[in-house]
Amino acid sequence: MRTSVAIVYNNVGQDEYEKLKEVDPSSLGFETEYSLQVSTAQEEYDHVVNALAAEGFHARSWNIRDDLKTLTRLLSRNPPDVVFNLVEHFKEASLLEAAVAGLYELHGVPYTGATPFALGLCVRKGLTKQVLLANGVPTPRFKLLNQPVFPKRHGLRYPLIVKPAREDASSGVDKDSVVFDYDALQARLAVLAGGFSPPYLVEEFVAGSELHVSILGNEAAAVVLPIIEFDFSELPDDYPKIISYDAKWNPLEEVYHRVHSVCPAKISRRVQRAVEEICLKAYRITGCRDYARMDLRLDGKGRPFVLEVNPNPDLTEGVSFMESAEKAGLSFSRTLRMIVDYALGRRRSAS
Repeated sequence: MRTSVAIVYNNVGQDEYEKLKEVDPSSLGFETEYSLQVSTAQEEYDHVVNALAAEGFHARSWNIRDDLKTLTRLLSRNPPDVVFNLVEHFKEASLLEAAVAGLYELHGVPYTGATPFALGLCVRKGLTKQVLLANGVPTPRFKLLNQPVFPKRHGLRYPLIVKPAREDASSGVDKDSVVFDYDALQARLAVLAGGFSPPYLVEEFVAGSELHVSILGNEAAAVVLPIIEFDFSELPDDYPKIISYDAKWNPLEEVYHRVHSVCPAKISRRVQRAVEEICLKAYRITGCRDYARMDLRLDGKGRPFVLEVNPNPDLTEGVSFMESAEKAGLSFSRTLRMIVDYALGRRRSAS
């Protein structure tokens, strides 16, 4: 009998990418580098199902639609051999991602990716940075604010970058997130307060290269995949060298088409070894499992600083994690199979 895999996700409401199918690129007023025909979330989930089916699994998708009864029905009535956990939020709250993973634990169903502990930790950017620093992993100097006010004498060095401390996917990060003086800092905090709940993270902006470092596997077998470096050379002069929300997700904005990935990164072997060492350390101390992605920046001396730890990162084919996996010689379906096998291994070891 084939191993059953339930691809569990939480998809509610209309997908904005559906509207892109009706947009004429020539109407945007700039030359597009990448297609506007971005796959919808549903198409991505279906792609995972098809890829796992091609690997010999009995794969089916399961949309919980913000309804725990739907998930409980799956886990209690006819539980799969393993859950491929693609839930990133519940009731629009990233903090509840960990609670969903907790239900898999309570029902004793093996699942892919990070534990509730790791998910709950890493969505709290300030706490994650404290854990990293306590274990000798470099991260930019920072302050965490529970109110959108900041003393003029704060001890941090400009430029600074300001962002919500409990959001993911670059939410709240845009052209004005990097600030160079106190007035701009106060203005940025006011903007965040209008759209995001506290706390807010203010950290020193590391002006060098930005890297995505993906890790696959567990314990001593965890490996760093080929590192991605981002090329910001085509961004306008007045746009900071960052991966903003628009640069990452919005094909209707020019910056989406002006930031490019380079894999493997054009860094020295010395820098590469340092990056790999601190990323593996960060992976382990934050409790990541199966797969994760670290976001880093290098300073002018090539020293790496971890910005964020991302358990259960986006698995879109050709993007960041999967781009690195493909550069390592792993196909999309083979990478997914490896992740499922890690979870199945936990089921066998527990029996």
